[in-house]
Amino acid sequence: MLDQAMLDRILIAQRNELTEYYIYDKLARSVRDTKNSKVLKSISEDELRHHDSWKQLTGRSVNPYKFKIRFFYIISKIFGITFAIKLMEMGEGEAQINYGEISQIIPSAGQIMQDENGHETELIAMIDEERLRYLGAIVRGMNEALVELTGVLSGLTLAFQESNLIFAAGLITGLAMSLSLGGTEYLATKSEETHQRPLKAALYTSFANFITVLFLIYPYMVFSNLYLSLGIMLVNAIIVIYIFNYYVSVAKEVSFRRSFVEMALVSLGIAAITFAIGYLVQHYLHLDLH
Repeated sequence: MLDQAMLDRILIAQRNELTEYYIYDKLARSVRDTKNSKVLKSISEDELRHHDSWKQLTGRSVNPYKFKIRFFYIISKIFGITFAIKLMEMGEGEAQINYGEISQIIPSAGQIMQDENGHETELIAMIDEERLRYLGAIVRGMNEALVELTGVLSGLTLAFQESNLIFAAGLITGLAMSLSLGGTEYLATKSEETHQRPLKAALYTSFANFITVLFLIYPYMVFSNLYLSLGIMLVNAIIVIYIFNYYVSVAKEVSFRRSFVEMALVSLGIAAITFAIGYLVQHYLHLDLH
């Protein structure tokens, strides 16, 4: 006979398994790759079997977490199925601790825990997502915008002292940078022995670069105060760095803190140096562009 505390914990596990069944099933039906769909469907069936095992012990029916199902489906559409699955796996780590404690009283929980531990290997073997294959191209596009444009805009803020002029200069610089990077990525990919398509690699690089450029320069179009625009631009740079490094840390299982700090220090360091250069240019060349 289960005491109430143990029953409550098993009901939570049962509900989690049912929720994950619906998530994997929904993802299996949403992906185009047949192999990926089959693996996801197989895992969803495992989750349903785990739910049924718990149900035999509790004798109760539970409802899935509907918000969690919607959340991971939306995440998979925005950031890709790889990121969604890895993010969900992080939550499974907490569930495995719960299974380990339950298995001390109910031995069958140990088998469920072994199945859960086997998910990661299957998922990693399954994943062959295009956006991850072109992650290097995306990194190069974003990194160039973050490093170069934060520096350019910081320097121009003091040198030009005019929001519209800085916005126009930033936009022209960003467009030229995006086209140049796209061309360079195309030629570099074409000359290498790789499974990547040169044109697609160029498009990923240019698109990532230009979207980052727009996010960085828009404060100069919206606000007339130069230093407010500069501050928001730098905050935007940190936001881009944070989101991107979090995505990579989850999808590729690499250290978030190290890559985030390194990228932030490089971008902000160059911005500080060019801001100082802008001050010197304005002071010694006596620029007055009002």
